[in-house]
Amino acid sequence: MEIEALDKYFGYTEKGSSFETEIRAGVATFLTMAYILVVNPAMLSLAGIPFDDALFATAIAAFIGCMVMGLWANLPFALAPGMGLNAFFVFGVVFTMGASWQLALAAVFVEGIIFLIISLPQVGWRSALMDSIPKDLKIATGAGIGMFLAIIGLREMGWVIDHPATLVSLGPTGAFSYDHGGLIAMVALLAIAVMMARGIKGAIIYGVLGASVFGWIVGAYDPWLDNNAGLGTDGWVCIPDGNGGYVDPSCVYAAAPDVADIFGFVGLPTESLGAAFGAFSTIGDNFGDFILIMVAFLFVDIFDTTGTLYSVGRQGGYVDEDDSLENADEAFMADAAATIVGAAVGTSTTTTYIESAAGVEEGGKTGLTAVTVGVLMLSGLFLAGLFKAIPQYAAACALVAIGAMMMRQAADIDWADKEMALPAFLTIVMMPFTYSIAIGIAWGVVAYVAIKMGMQKFNEVSPIMYGLAAFLIMYYMGPGDGSTFQWIAGQF
Repeated sequence: MEIEALDKYFGYTEKGSSFETEIRAGVATFLTMAYILVVNPAMLSLAGIPFDDALFATAIAAFIGCMVMGLWANLPFALAPGMGLNAFFVFGVVFTMGASWQLALAAVFVEGIIFLIISLPQVGWRSALMDSIPKDLKIATGAGIGMFLAIIGLREMGWVIDHPATLVSLGPTGAFSYDHGGLIAMVALLAIAVMMARGIKGAIIYGVLGASVFGWIVGAYDPWLDNNAGLGTDGWVCIPDGNGGYVDPSCVYAAAPDVADIFGFVGLPTESLGAAFGAFSTIGDNFGDFILIMVAFLFVDIFDTTGTLYSVGRQGGYVDEDDSLENADEAFMADAAATIVGAAVGTSTTTTYIESAAGVEEGGKTGLTAVTVGVLMLSGLFLAGLFKAIPQYAAACALVAIGAMMMRQAADIDWADKEMALPAFLTIVMMPFTYSIAIGIAWGVVAYVAIKMGMQKFNEVSPIMYGLAAFLIMYYMGPGDGSTFQWIAGQF
């Protein structure tokens, strides 16, 4: 009787699916994206958010996003804090702009509300923006994010390091041994590739766990923590001991969790819960920075979500001949709602996952698939000790694997179109080269508009794209050392 009620609500029989197929599809999607329960807390902890807090927020944001997507939009797409967006949060906002993670969460919360408002059908701004962006630029966004994730992952694995002459270089591979995290991560990455080629579901999480277990056994050296001493926080600070080592060796070497610590409720966040609201009292002293950060998050969120939803929908057959996504308004509002909740409890922007295609390939056709993923994501709340012990290099190999998967979208770009080739190329390469998703998207848009104007094809560019290009030029350029907006603000 209960199954009949579910069928009536989701309509999976009418769409050619079944209860068993929808559940199996949800499990398949979960296995392909469960790495986020490891990777997102590990990354956000670099910005100062306690690992347990970030793990709680990751699981809750994913649960809320999947439930709204499944129960309201009735689409088989899963959501969780976005890769690329969390990198922008850590490396772009906290490290580069120098903002506190509390202020960054407040900016994510505000941009989530704005994103929700512009996604309302009555407003229609989101639909107008999505329709105005050329398809190839939307596709290039996903590919560029893939490259961005790859360089972050390779850096955390110790394979890519900075160099004073060439900017980047290959890490000291001659020093790699069986107990070096970089070598272990590379072997795990190759194993992930083999498993994916064999069609094994959950290949990424198996690779991450395999690298972690081996690292625990041999006490593997972690190149990321060593090369970034002092970036950790609260119990994870690499303090030099004066003898070439560190006071706390767990900062550098992998260690297995105690069996008693593996299971157990992670507990409510101790610092991040409501931290976004507390940061509002400090906005007055940092109003200009807050506006810039909030606009940057909104900008990245809109384009990243648009690109990902379009890519997932296109791969799953939910984009029609008019290039429109089925139930797009509901899907975008589910995304925005999850972002608001996630920021309130302590994580960066939540978005739709390209790994949702795994469930679609398993036959998932309705929101029951997304609901299944959401319920499974709550497992992160009860395995905190296990997730916390995952070495950074092990989580990093997942970033490279995901980057490779996202790069396949580049094949769908019309590279023969000379008016599109450069904008699409800039969109892709500027993301890893500038360590910013926003910059890649921005200069792809600016280049597209400039080339169309140079070709005197003014009527092929929508007013929205003209306005967006003008806004981006003012955002990134201006008189003096700052942007045009900063210059204007300085006049008052």
